[in-house]
Amino acid sequence: MTSPAAAPLAPSILEALARYDTPTICNAMEIVAPERRLIGYTTKPLVCPFPDLPPMVGYARTVTIRSVVKSALPAEEQARRRIAYYEYVGTGHGPRITVIQDIDGPDIGYGAFWGEVQSNVHKALGCLGVITDGSIRDIPQWAPGFQALAGSIGPSHAWVHAESFGGEVRVAGMTVHSDDLIHADRHGAIVIPHDIAASLPDAAELCARRETPILEIARSADFSLDKLKEALKRSAEIH
Repeated sequence: MTSPAAAPLAPSILEALARYDTPTICNAMEIVAPERRLIGYTTKPLVCPFPDLPPMVGYARTVTIRSVVKSALPAEEQARRRIAYYEYVGTGHGPRITVIQDIDGPDIGYGAFWGEVQSNVHKALGCLGVITDGSIRDIPQWAPGFQALAGSIGPSHAWVHAESFGGEVRVAGMTVHSDDLIHADRHGAIVIPHDIAASLPDAAELCARRETPILEIARSADFSLDKLKEALKRSAEIH
């Protein structure tokens, strides 16, 4: 069952957020919502086969999968659930990002849900990419421009199937609910509370201004410890 849909944010806010990489958004979050400094983002490494793709910002579609155990549902029910899953993924506020938790425990990543077919289908359904602790495959045949952050890369899909969708998932240390706003790139992903999303671009610019004097002296041929101390002082005075 899906969670109640929150009101969508203005497209201009999502576009503004997408101008920054995910570490910068994390920095901005530390200013806007310091209570979230230890929560809401991936804390375990994920594989990104397409590191040159730009950051993606979209609303979460949450799923759990299994692959080491065959679905016990009759074929007709499996077909019905598959259509229901695609209806869930392909509707609601957009753009969307699929967030999939592999619940196979010690066998996580045993079978890949994602490959040539699913990446192309999900792209057609309006998704920007996938974040999963499971495995992916078919990298050369992957849908162009469709981002992927995955726990591993593997060859087979085994008995992989969607176990549930629309509920809470936890992927690489990040807890996600349906319709959460997600920002992700090659570094990882972060959940952005809707009520502070509009404040993050200004905070990101503040972070950049504070870093500028430090970076300028660090990259200068005239670097010295005294100049670094002065740069740190000037940085702290920027508000």
